[in-house]
Amino acid sequence: MAIDETQVEPVSAIRNLGPAYEEACHRAGIGSAEELRRLGADAAYLRLLETGTKPHFIGYYVLVMALQGRPWNDCKGREKAALRNRFDALKARAFDAHRSQFEAMLDRIGVIDTRRRK
Repeated sequence: MAIDETQVEPVSAIRNLGPAYEEACHRAGIGSAEELRRLGADAAYLRLLETGTKPHFIGYYVLVMALQGRPWNDCKGREKAALRNRFDALKARAFDAHRSQFEAMLDRIGVIDTRRRK
C-alpha cells in the first residue's frame, strides 16, 4: 500500500524545529516528524553529523527538548550538563569536519548519496 504523502507530518511540525532543521533532516534522510521521533535525538543527531551538519550543542539540546515536547530553553542545570556530556560523546564518535564536508559535497554533485548510508 502506498503512503499518502499529504498525510506525512513534516519535521517542522515539531515544536521548536523550523525549516532549517527540517532541511538538515532531509539531507540526512529523515523525511518526516514520525521518523525523527522513531530515531530519537541521539541517532538522528548522529545522522545529521554524518551528512555534514556542523556540531552545535544548542542544536542538539533543542532537538532533545523538541522531541520531549518541551520549550527549547527548558534545559537547565544538571540536565543540561548531562546533555552536554551526551553531545560531546556523539560529536567525538561521528563528526569529522573534513570527511563530513567532503561527503556532503560529493552528495550535492551526485557522486554519493549520504542519506543511504547505514
